[in-house]
Amino acid sequence: MHNPENTKYGLHGKLTAQQGKGDELAAILLQASELLKTAKGCHLYVISKDHQNADTVWIYEVWDSKEDHDNSLQLTGVRELIGKAIPILAGQPEKGMEFTVLGGTGLN
Repeated sequence: MHNPENTKYGLHGKLTAQQGKGDELAAILLQASELLKTAKGCHLYVISKDHQNADTVWIYEVWDSKEDHDNSLQLTGVRELIGKAIPILAGQPEKGMEFTVLGGTGLN
């Protein structure tokens, strides 16, 4: 049976780059993933390219809490990477889907 004390905060987001800039956007997000390896509460920060649209990048995150996720935005270097990503996006980022992670393979 599921134990509510073991739940984690999840976020799944989609970012679409300007035409032809999908690889550049993915590279920026992969740099962010390196910074987040030591972030408090970060279990997963996975970057994926969309098979249907080469300029769409998906981000899948699992954190101990929403607070840990929000605090990660203040880490050294993260704001700079956000500053690089924003100008190559095709419009405003879509709001990510937030969810409660109950468990699964790969989570401690």
